[in-house]
Amino acid sequence: MEKEAILISIFVLACLLFLHSYLSTKEVKVEFVPSVKEALPSKGNVVRMKIPAVDNEGNGVMTTLVVEAVEGKGRVLTDINHLLFFIDTQNSIQIAKNVAERITGINTSKIDLIYQIETNASVIGGPSAGAALTIATIAALQNKSLNEKVSITGTINLDGTIGVVGGIEEKARAVKEEGMEIFLVPKGQGVQITYTPKRECRKIGPILYCTTEYLPKKVDVSESVGITVKEVSNVEEALKYFMG
Repeated sequence: MEKEAILISIFVLACLLFLHSYLSTKEVKVEFVPSVKEALPSKGNVVRMKIPAVDNEGNGVMTTLVVEAVEGKGRVLTDINHLLFFIDTQNSIQIAKNVAERITGINTSKIDLIYQIETNASVIGGPSAGAALTIATIAALQNKSLNEKVSITGTINLDGTIGVVGGIEEKARAVKEEGMEIFLVPKGQGVQITYTPKRECRKIGPILYCTTEYLPKKVDVSESVGITVKEVSNVEEALKYFMG
């Protein structure tokens, strides 16, 4: 048992050293704080945004993204109590911050950005929240409110384009159940392709031979779920729905 404890301690230390080395190479340093509230130097602009995700059982769920912009030192802060904020999400936050700065033209060298997603870490992947992180960051920097009837899913790229994600239909159902009216998805994902198995069998002599063919079927998410789905290719297009 003592040997196992030593090995576990060595493994944890190695992970921490790797994380420190990884973060030190990034243009934007993400600092961890025990509690978001303890990091607030003053009251700032707070933006809350409902976004969809898919849980471990493949069900669509809704969670709340919170972004706050306060007077500070240009730091990017996350709540360590939410294990969601690991490597992939940190990368999405860094890109979201860079894109938001470019679109708004706001210098964040004296602004701290604080991020929190109110959910269990297993529910949502960092990359799929990229577009939402960017929209919420822009709203926080500009002190603007977002249309609460609109939600979005999609990754974010450095040029502001929105990339594809999975679980579109499941997320759309969660958005509809939340009472929202418009669901923004990456370009080309408003129509999903599903595959239906078709089995045919024939008997040759005493042996029965069976084959299965998977037939593609296009499904319009707007029609199948019953919610307005709009495709957007970049952040600028998405902003028209949230702030237009």
